[in-house]
Amino acid sequence: MNIYVDFDDCLCETARYLSMLAKELLAKDVPYERIKYFDLRKSFSLDEEEYRFLMNEGHKKEALLSYEETENASKTLISWLDTGHDVSVITGRPGDTYEASRLWLDRHDLSRAKLYCLNKYDREGFYKDRSFSLSLSDFYNMDFDIAIEDSPEAFRFFDHFPNIKVMVFERPWNIDATLPGSNFKRYKSWEEIKKAVSEPII
Repeated sequence: MNIYVDFDDCLCETARYLSMLAKELLAKDVPYERIKYFDLRKSFSLDEEEYRFLMNEGHKKEALLSYEETENASKTLISWLDTGHDVSVITGRPGDTYEASRLWLDRHDLSRAKLYCLNKYDREGFYKDRSFSLSLSDFYNMDFDIAIEDSPEAFRFFDHFPNIKVMVFERPWNIDATLPGSNFKRYKSWEEIKKAVSEPII
């Protein structure tokens, strides 16, 4: 199978780190469990300057490499790769984070997983004409059987894949989100996801 995996808050605990960073650098005390919006400007009550500062700090190489792995994420992906599945990590991180993101994957024994940067949220810092950069049209020309994603803002991209099974990794900011269709289902852990992938896709 061809499997799409989002990076932040699927493979690693990005929001937990940014919550800590917002408290430390901006005196915004919003615990992870109270991050109700994917848009951190709303969740942390940030103005545009504060948001840019937080994202810049959170996307520095040393920060990205320090993000903790979500429990059993790499173990699950390794098992899929060993079974012959094609795994593509497709992140909304800007292109200048590619090197650190690639290194994080490699350090977690995921050198066989492909990594692409897709401008999911129209953010600055995306490179064009790089082998790891995807335009939306490039992305829509790909083929996926399964997607693991946490962001409600990304759900719309899967409209272009009518037969895809979307596994929504449950996080505080997507609990109240309406799932777009019967092909979307929530999962609380990588153990649940791995079990579901091993079952026949209906």
